[in-house]
Amino acid sequence: MKLIKKIVVVMLVLAALVYFVAIPYVHRETKKFSPYKTSVLELDNTVLKIDYSSPSKKGRKIFGELVPYGNVWRTGANEPTTITVSKPIKIIDKPLPAGTYSLWSIPNKKSWKIMFNTQIPDWGVTRINGNQTTHDSNYDLITVEVPVIDLQNPVEDFTITFEEQTLQQKSQNVISLAWDTTKIMVPVYK
Repeated sequence: MKLIKKIVVVMLVLAALVYFVAIPYVHRETKKFSPYKTSVLELDNTVLKIDYSSPSKKGRKIFGELVPYGNVWRTGANEPTTITVSKPIKIIDKPLPAGTYSLWSIPNKKSWKIMFNTQIPDWGVTRINGNQTTHDSNYDLITVEVPVIDLQNPVEDFTITFEEQTLQQKSQNVISLAWDTTKIMVPVYK
């Protein structure tokens, strides 16, 4: 009986070490390869801020291989990408209330779905399977679909910026996501 208790205690100690020491260590180490970045847009007294981790291409083919088509992607690396808006805005024609949301995507060859989700998990993929995201579609507040723009020159580091573009013959603010030879633009309205 004493042996069983000792085994149980050792197993609990090992599990605690893995959970409280090893996993946080791995998370810190992975951030060295995908640095944390922030993009900010001030739009008529409304502040939009996107926080994300920026992985590098490193000679790899990104979309369709490293990031498979048709699967939910955490839209960056490490923790899920988040967007914080200080006042209500519209994403294309859908209202997005003030708050902080996780930003998920489903890349495809010709278009991407972008999901603004009310749940913000502490990490973007499961600890058991690094290819399975922690996205829960039950918490998707809005989903939009935008076309892919093919780039001539590859973008080395995954980048999210705010840009002013001319769309349908008028100036428009967009959230721009670019990596490798792919770019998408998500229109933002005040």
